[in-house]
Amino acid sequence: MIKVEHLTKYYGDFLAVDDLSFEIDEGHVYGFLGPNGAGKSTTMNMMTGCLSATSGRVEVGGFDLFEDADQAKKLIGYLPEQPPLYMNETPAEYLRFVGEAKGLRGAELERQIQAVIEQVRIAEVKNRRISALSKGYKQRVGIAQALLGNPKVIILDEPTVGLDPIQIIEIRDLIKQLGQDHTVILSSHILSEVQAICDKILIIAHGKLVAFDDPDKLERSLLSGNEILFTTDAGADQVQEILAGLDQIGEVTWEEKEGGLLSVRMKTAAEDIYEVSRALFFAFAGQGQALLELTLKRASLEDIFLELTENGDPADQTPAGETTEEQEGEGA
Repeated sequence: MIKVEHLTKYYGDFLAVDDLSFEIDEGHVYGFLGPNGAGKSTTMNMMTGCLSATSGRVEVGGFDLFEDADQAKKLIGYLPEQPPLYMNETPAEYLRFVGEAKGLRGAELERQIQAVIEQVRIAEVKNRRISALSKGYKQRVGIAQALLGNPKVIILDEPTVGLDPIQIIEIRDLIKQLGQDHTVILSSHILSEVQAICDKILIIAHGKLVAFDDPDKLERSLLSGNEILFTTDAGADQVQEILAGLDQIGEVTWEEKEGGLLSVRMKTAAEDIYEVSRALFFAFAGQGQALLELTLKRASLEDIFLELTENGDPADQTPAGETTEEQEGEGA
């Protein structure tokens, strides 16, 4: 549906987006993750044709976004982080203006306006001034304008920012519904939001793509995040001897605590962390040693996000998942 090839953007001497390449298939909700300043908004602005690229290309539905912009843009609905609303108009008036700007006319224009009003559930406020609406309703109006023209791709930049918890849940549910009929790309730096909505995840850091896969596969590709934490009254030498007899044990660190206790943290490359913990328990029991506490810490999206965006220089990393992203200012 969307093919991004070697997309690069400089602001003066500052490299905001660094040689991004990836493909978006039809029929998924994609999470576009990255810390503030990672290059998310710049990338999305280039993917929608709102911002020129320094180099590279974007293809939407077979149309080159920079060479055949009119055809490519017809396939895209876009909600920027700050919805482009006219506050003195009502939602119905505003949607009519947007629909006409997209080339809709007559009965088809009215049909689509009514359809998106019902789809985003703003019928009860369609004749109120947008300036009088809550933040949640304003976001719904912004999503409605993105749906006009029935685009195949819906791109949403931080759609729940500034909303209260109830509004966030409502917008998330709406996005899930949109994903049934559209390819949706959702930009966010909120991990729980991406986990709740998306079935594919792209992670960028310092303008580079560092991961692209579904959440489960990302977790399995970074198994070093699986840890077992335990407390024992055995000595450090005894602990080392016991662990030496176990398979799939990675880095081990420990800290002496009061009362002669040892707090141990060990990583495992095993896919089944429960099997390792079971072997650990019986290994200590077999040596007559006690495990006073035992905690399993599985790799989470947050762990993956931190490992990929904070550990090391992304320029030296190969994207996790598929082998194949600002002081720029988010929203630039």
